[in-house]
Amino acid sequence: MKVGLSTYSMLPAINSGEMSVLDVIQWIADNGGEHVEIVPFGFELVNNDKLIEDIRKKAEDVGIQISNYAILADLIQEDDEAFENEIKRLMNEVDIANKLGVKMMRHDVSAFRRPANQNTIINYVKDLPRMVEGCQRVADYAAQYGITTMVENHGFYVNGSDRVIQLIHEVNRPNYKMTLDVGNFLCVDEDAVIGVKKCLPYTNMVHLKDFYYRPSHRNPGGTTEFDCAGEWFTTVNGNYLRGAIVGQGDLDMWQILKLIKDSGYDGYISVEFEGMENCKLGSKVGMTNAKRIWKEV
Repeated sequence: MKVGLSTYSMLPAINSGEMSVLDVIQWIADNGGEHVEIVPFGFELVNNDKLIEDIRKKAEDVGIQISNYAILADLIQEDDEAFENEIKRLMNEVDIANKLGVKMMRHDVSAFRRPANQNTIINYVKDLPRMVEGCQRVADYAAQYGITTMVENHGFYVNGSDRVIQLIHEVNRPNYKMTLDVGNFLCVDEDAVIGVKKCLPYTNMVHLKDFYYRPSHRNPGGTTEFDCAGEWFTTVNGNYLRGAIVGQGDLDMWQILKLIKDSGYDGYISVEFEGMENCKLGSKVGMTNAKRIWKEV
C-alpha cells in the first residue's frame, strides 16, 4: 500500500500561483507521500508534451511514483457527432496517460454539474447504453498501452454503489475498474461504510476523502450548490457536507480503512483534501493520518 496525494488537493495553491504542479510533486515527496495522482486542474497537459515530460522527470527525480491520471468527461451527449468527439478526446487523454507512464486513468462518464432534477434512476437506465459504449471504446483503446480505465463514484449521477457496479458489469472489460472514493457516497446519501464494502471487489484505486456531515434540519450556513472551495454544500436529499481533513471528519475512517486492508488491497491510496483549512496543512495531516490509521487497524 502506498499513500500519496492528488494534485487536486493543492488546487488553491496552484490557482493562486503559489505552486506549480512540479512544486506540488516536490512537496509531496518532502512530506512523506509515496505517489502523486495527476489531476489537470490549474494546468493543461493537452498539447503540452513538455510539461508531461517535466512531470515524469520530476517524479522520478524526487523518488515517487505517478499513480493515476484523472480527468473529467461527459459521455451523455446530445447527438452522435458530439459523442464521437468526446470519445476522440478521451482517446487523446489515454495517449497522455501513456506519456505520463501511468497504468490507470480515471474518466467521468457524465458532467459533474448536471441539473439535480435530471439525476434520476429513470434517466440513468435510459443513458446507460450510451455510457457503456463510450467506456468500452475508451477501455479497448487503452488496452494497447496496458492501461486500466476507471469510473469513480463521483458527482451526483453516476454515484452510489449500485449504479457504479451496474456500469462496470455492463462495460464488461478486464481493464475497466473503479476508483473508489470513500467519501463521495455521502453526496448521494449512501452510508460510506456500506458503499465501500460493496464496491471493494471492483476497486483498482482508492481516494481517501473525509467530510463533515449535518442533517437537512441543521443548516450550518454559508452553503453553495456545489463544493468548490471548502464550503458546505447539499447532497441529493438536502443534507449538508463540507470537506474535512482525512481522519478529522464524520466518516468512520478506521472502519473504512480496516475494510480496505482486510480485503487485501495493496495499491495506491490517494488522499484528497477539499476543506477550508490551508491546503498544505490539510494534505500533510491527511497523509499522516492515513498511514497512522492503516497501522492501527
